[in-house]
Amino acid sequence: MVERPDHQGGRSSDVASAMSNADAWFMREIVPLEGSLMQFLQHNWRNKAEILDLRQEIYIRVYEAATIRIPEKPKQFLFATARNLLIDRVRQALVIPIDAALDFDTLDVAGDTPGPERVVMARDELRRLQAALEKLQPRWREAVVLGRIEGLSRREIAQRMGITEGTAAQYLSWGICALVETLYRDSSGGKT
Repeated sequence: MVERPDHQGGRSSDVASAMSNADAWFMREIVPLEGSLMQFLQHNWRNKAEILDLRQEIYIRVYEAATIRIPEKPKQFLFATARNLLIDRVRQALVIPIDAALDFDTLDVAGDTPGPERVVMARDELRRLQAALEKLQPRWREAVVLGRIEGLSRREIAQRMGITEGTAAQYLSWGICALVETLYRDSSGGKT
């Protein structure tokens, strides 16, 4: 057990006491939640081979936090810790090592300027999108433009359009669905 010196030069039992409190709390509050935690991990993590390691990492984080201060709401703390760990793992998986991208010239990566075929294709796609937008009902089109092109939140869309947030969400949803349907129908030659 780890002890730290106190101000008088002797050993303090604060750390030992915190650890025994954390031990008791962990066994009483966290261990009974293992089934729920495992179900959460199995539902939210694709690689099933990593689930036991994830559980262990969550337990370590929860226990270490409890040695500093016992959480008031153990279940919420456990699942917030689990969620945060999964988010951290996803972020780590998305990071590209700098070594992999050191010499773009040797990889024959295209420059920033697209080729003529790509420019023509992009212009054609923009024309198709503009035509599909024009086919939408006016209020749906306005919600889609404000939300997806101008990047406004539902609250901001509602304020701009003078409607409730719920109505803004419906207009946005209906508009996007209609837009996708129109673009899909156009790209498949009119077949649905």
